[in-house]
Amino acid sequence: MTAGSHGQMRVTAGSFGQMRASDTDRDTATGLLQTAFAEGRLTADEYDARLGGALCAQTYAELDAVTADLPGRYPKAPRTNGLAIASLACGVAQPFTGMLTTIPAIVLGHLARSQIRRSGDEGSRLATWGLLLGWGGLTFLVLAMILAVVLFAVIAVHIAAST
Repeated sequence: MTAGSHGQMRVTAGSFGQMRASDTDRDTATGLLQTAFAEGRLTADEYDARLGGALCAQTYAELDAVTADLPGRYPKAPRTNGLAIASLACGVAQPFTGMLTTIPAIVLGHLARSQIRRSGDEGSRLATWGLLLGWGGLTFLVLAMILAVVLFAVIAVHIAAST
């Protein structure tokens, strides 16, 4: 059992038995006990007894014994941000939608990156690719419009010169 990225404990292969626990592992266990007590899962006497056991624990097995029946010991699977997925989908769909999804790709990408920074969700690369595709599509549209205006001007000058 080791401290996970979210301050929760997770089981790893061969982690039980007499493997020594670190201060971080004990801190994670005491945090879990505090949460369980605050949620009403433990009485004051149970909390005191388990807290003493967690603080004195030398091994992972001892820490597991005081937290075995509490929820939240293992980290949840990371969640992929939905706006990041939508941003990438809009970016990829641009050629098929007549570039109508260009602006949504950019807006959703920025919103997704903001949410990801705040919540810690997965999907940062998806949002970045959505943004890159969106901005690339917008650049393409602007260049196509400039080219159309220049081409129209050249044709107008050529027609005016021939009359």
